[in-house]
Amino acid sequence: MSEIVIDVGQRPIREINEEIQTACKTAKPIVVRNTLSRHNLGIGLPPGVDITFEGSVGYYCAGLNTGATVTVEKNAGWAVAEGMSDGFVTVGGYAGMSCGAAMIGGLIHVKGNSGPRCGVAMKGGNIVVEGKIGYQSGFMSHAGKIIALGGAGESCADALWQGEVWVAGEIDSLGVDVNVVEPTAEEVAEVDAILDPLGLVDTSRNWRKMISGQRLWYFESRDANAWLMI
Repeated sequence: MSEIVIDVGQRPIREINEEIQTACKTAKPIVVRNTLSRHNLGIGLPPGVDITFEGSVGYYCAGLNTGATVTVEKNAGWAVAEGMSDGFVTVGGYAGMSCGAAMIGGLIHVKGNSGPRCGVAMKGGNIVVEGKIGYQSGFMSHAGKIIALGGAGESCADALWQGEVWVAGEIDSLGVDVNVVEPTAEEVAEVDAILDPLGLVDTSRNWRKMISGQRLWYFESRDANAWLMI
């Protein structure tokens, strides 16, 4: 099946996204070239689409994805796959701040490091980062898993709700209201099931699983200082 090639350059982003949406209807693979780290590429992609962005992209690439398979060959700016409900997004290099912000489903795979607040306010789905996640990753995560294979920055899992942060490697510091627990064999198997299709299973890893300490679930005036620390 021949691919459809779309050139970005200095063209208006609205025009490019309209061309991408038209190409999505053909069921052919899409290759987006000459991206120049432009912002807002590939927003609201439908299910069943296979699209590759050659080079690096800017802010909000693949935001609101509803089921497409998206490959960014190099780096991505802020909030890649923000609000994604389904699909599979791969970033070949570094992902900027707020990777997967407010996502509710699907899988993001970052092959390098990710910036601060990875998975902020996520409500489902999973994020796998082969490198290190930045400071305050998992901030107010409501559901889903953030899995970091190369450590975590400061204030990890700050104000976590019902999401989980799994880290193999060093953690610079923990955030407010975090409990570090020993995962069960069944829970580790669940994480390995996510990592296996990516070729990342390693049974020698020493996992630390972070969950909410639940102090912040119910506000009490005498605990006001805990809220002010967030």
